[in-house]
Amino acid sequence: MAKKEISYNEAVGEIEQILQQLENEELDIDILTEKVKKVSSLVKLCKKKLHQTEEEVQKILENISDE
Repeated sequence: MAKKEISYNEAVGEIEQILQQLENEELDIDILTEKVKKVSSLVKLCKKKLHQTEEEVQKILENISDE
């Protein structure tokens, strides 16, 4: 079964949750690396989604200008 990609808002929420745990020193050192890797992948996902959205908006604006 294919894994469903999470939404931008879900990714940001998860990043914020992990950062809050880091700030409050709630993370066990044994899972710190795992959480940092997770945040890294979530940031990449967010950047990808932002870039895709920017491209789509630019195309829409170009189409409006051409009309």
